[in-house]
Amino acid sequence: MRRRVVVTGIGIWSSIGQNLQTVSESLKQGRSGIVFDSERIDYGMRTALIGNVPLADLKPLLPHSQRATMTEDACYAYMAARQAFEQARMDDAFLRTNEVGVIFGNDGNSSGTEVSPVMRKEKDSEMVGPYLLFADHTSSPVFHLSSLFHLRGVSYSVDAACSSSSHAIGIASVLIRNGIQSTILVGGSMEVHRLPFFAEMDVADMLSRRNEEPEKASRPFDQDRDGMVPSGGAAALVLEEYEHAVARGATILAEVAGYGFSSNGIEEISMPSADAEFIAMKRAIADAGLQPSDVDYVNAHATSTLAGDIEEAKALTRLFVEENQIINHQSAIINRKPYVSSTKSMTGHENWMAGASEAVYSILMMQNNFVAPNINLENVIDEAKDLNIVRKTVYTPVRTVLSNSSGMGGTNSALVFRKI
Repeated sequence: MRRRVVVTGIGIWSSIGQNLQTVSESLKQGRSGIVFDSERIDYGMRTALIGNVPLADLKPLLPHSQRATMTEDACYAYMAARQAFEQARMDDAFLRTNEVGVIFGNDGNSSGTEVSPVMRKEKDSEMVGPYLLFADHTSSPVFHLSSLFHLRGVSYSVDAACSSSSHAIGIASVLIRNGIQSTILVGGSMEVHRLPFFAEMDVADMLSRRNEEPEKASRPFDQDRDGMVPSGGAAALVLEEYEHAVARGATILAEVAGYGFSSNGIEEISMPSADAEFIAMKRAIADAGLQPSDVDYVNAHATSTLAGDIEEAKALTRLFVEENQIINHQSAIINRKPYVSSTKSMTGHENWMAGASEAVYSILMMQNNFVAPNINLENVIDEAKDLNIVRKTVYTPVRTVLSNSSGMGGTNSALVFRKI
């Protein structure tokens, strides 16, 4: 028997807000969270653009012994998880007496990269300090979330580039569907203030250099886009088996109705694939038992990169315009195209946390009956001209959402959320 999977708590720490109310208002207003950070120029980067994510101050919340091993991304994850558990009404007593799992998307952090020069210069391992052992892992956020919240269920990280946290949600939903766990904390986290990773992106010419216009730099689907704007933070969701949630009187925010995935399978490791993205999205919709015409809104992956936006636009057009027209013609139903926008136009590209944060953004839209705009869209690319891209906030009921994610190396993930 396939069990239903629902969301009973969400939390967010992002460039457009560090609580649900602020983030919801930012989405409604189309408020950008991108800023100019001169430290990046001093560091030698060609772009100083970054999501404005404040460091999380855990001093009032945790003793030094617990904070000492926590990386920046682990701190963000902790803050988002606190919010999600609070909304789900899961306090410390509940977490200690019920088996709850954790699966977080994370592709690593800069701790090891920053320490290597110290080792080469000092030739002394004591200069590294004892805490790097716990910090220099992709699983650092999961290590700490499991310990700090006393989580005793499934516990691991998903490392799949910018699809990481979307896959984490999908995999967790499969475990719950099949009765392996009843409750899992899922999400993703991404450091912002450490610079080595972003320097690599800068030298690869992946980042926007619109330094003089930070708020206009992230331009998904726009002809004048010149690269992504990096960002980060953390997002967390509490997933539960439906009957389990109902039995304890939880408020159900949405249902995780479908999960789809694919790999590009092409030689160019950094090139996106419209065909593969199409497969992931179509698989997610089918997994939810729906048709493309049932989707109200698509939160696109579109990061403002030259190739990526084009390939995703092709996949979306194929799924929601070309094939949908054929189906509708055969069944004599009027063609219905979903609203489309990329929240990355406001937040920048949140990398490992993007799938989870965009799930949170989508759920906030579902709860508050609006579709957030794709800001900075002045001249739409030819490949996206047949899509129903939202340039200004639309106030309308949103019942079914498709959230799309893609990652370097050719990994794609798509999720369908449904309002109950």
